[in-house]
Order: sequence, then C-alpha cells, then structure tokens
Amino acid sequence: MADVNRGNRPLSPHLQVYRPQLTSISSILTRITGNAMIVAALMIVWWLLAASTGPEYFAVADGFVTSWFGDIVMFLSLWALWYHTLAGVRHLIWDNAKMLEIDRAEMLGWIAIIGSAVLTVFTVVVLW
Repeated sequence: MADVNRGNRPLSPHLQVYRPQLTSISSILTRITGNAMIVAALMIVWWLLAASTGPEYFAVADGFVTSWFGDIVMFLSLWALWYHTLAGVRHLIWDNAKMLEIDRAEMLGWIAIIGSAVLTVFTVVVLW
C-alpha cells in the first residue's frame, strides 16, 4: 500500500545540516589514511622493482621518489601511518569497552591527531 504521508515526514539530517563531531571526523580520517598509504606502498614497490631491473630504470624511479613530490608523498604517508596506528589503538581501547564516554572519546581523538603529528616530526628529525 502506498504511503500517503510520505511528503509530511521529516527528512533525515544531511551533511549540510549535520555538525560533524571529532569522533566522526577521526573515523573518516582513519579510512582515508588507510587507503592513502596504498599510494606510498605502490611507490616503494615501484622503486624496489626498478632497483632490481637496472640502473637506467632505477635512476628514473629514484629521481621521482626523491623529488619534492615524492618527499611530500612520503612525509604525508608517514603521518598517515602514525595516525592510522594510533587510531587503531584507540579502537582497541573501545573494543574493550573502555573510554566510551563522549569526553574520553574526544580526548582519544585529539591524542591520535596530535600524537601522529608529533611522532611524524620526531621520526623525520631522527631519520634525517
């Protein structure tokens, strides 16, 4: 039977009226960083395959990986790796039914964001 009151029902909130919370943003960011790390993985595999192919092809791949664009991709991938790791730890905590209160959940989100930035800078400084 057709729903005659369909036009009178309220619509569910859309992205334009929904105020994103830190927990939802960090969840989306975890998914994005997980997929973005594939770019760095493919770049590293390409570099290794080029190294095993020959010096001419390796020079091309090495020139790309060590270029300013490659440096940016690697730096952002390092940040993505740290963020994804800390967000995974956050989910392990939640899986044990700990720190599920809103203020604690937001604190874990800030720890993942700030911690990943600090660990990225620390890693770059130590490995430079």
